[in-house]
Amino acid sequence: MHETIQAIILGLLTGGVYALMASGQTLIFGVLKVVNLAQGALVILAAYLSSSLFASFGIDPFLTVPIVAPAMFLLGVAVQWCLLRPLHRSDASQLSLLVTFAVALGIEGLLALVYKSDYRTMQPSYANDSWTVAGYQIGEVRLAACLLSLATLGALALLLNRTRFGRAVRATVQNPTAARLLGVESTRVAALGFGLGAATAAAAGAVYGMVYSFNPNSHYDLISRLLSIVILGGLGSLGGTVVAALAMGVLSALVGALVSPVWSDFSFFVVLLAVLLVRPRGLFGARLRGAL
Repeated sequence: MHETIQAIILGLLTGGVYALMASGQTLIFGVLKVVNLAQGALVILAAYLSSSLFASFGIDPFLTVPIVAPAMFLLGVAVQWCLLRPLHRSDASQLSLLVTFAVALGIEGLLALVYKSDYRTMQPSYANDSWTVAGYQIGEVRLAACLLSLATLGALALLLNRTRFGRAVRATVQNPTAARLLGVESTRVAALGFGLGAATAAAAGAVYGMVYSFNPNSHYDLISRLLSIVILGGLGSLGGTVVAALAMGVLSALVGALVSPVWSDFSFFVVLLAVLLVRPRGLFGARLRGAL
């Protein structure tokens, strides 16, 4: 029982990190109806930028987030404005897959050129510290990463629900035609929405770099996990993404602890296939689609 509860704690903390990484993917799909295959590469890019600030200037990885996030936001806006906006509307959904995959390959190549292909990780002085609560170990980095994820997701929810920009985003998601008739500039909202999704990669990258080792190719494994979470939660559902990320995190940790670490990653896809056979739109896709 002790091992099971310890695995659940680890899974919840890990799931919180995945929720942050997948939220940007969900936001971009909600606004643009684009499956962003570059989201994993954006997270890895942010991890490298945070790592460079940490190694060169001694800036704590968590404090690199407000430095890296604006740069990632501008990069996201530039990608949408220069590469996705010119696509013809009738073919945008299909061609955007190729465009975002090309962006991912471009980022991978650039990172390999600058940083080489060696694995690296960020190890602040508190990286291996942990607290013991009722006999269970809670790693400081994972707990802080989970709290950062929750804070970022809370800020994102406030932005979407309490600001004029957020209302414009939600109107565009729910009914793009009606939103345009009401004066919402859908092209500007789309660019800012993509930038916002890319900016979440900044926080996710800093966290990812402290929890996992990474190299320029790490985005392939990461994007497969993020897509599994987003599809399981229901495309375009931010709440569904959070629930799916926590569920996947707990399941993966339980399988790793009680069965074998070899099957831990595979459990992601087994659950995804099982749920889609019963609910093809994901856990919350039918009820919350278009609501963010």
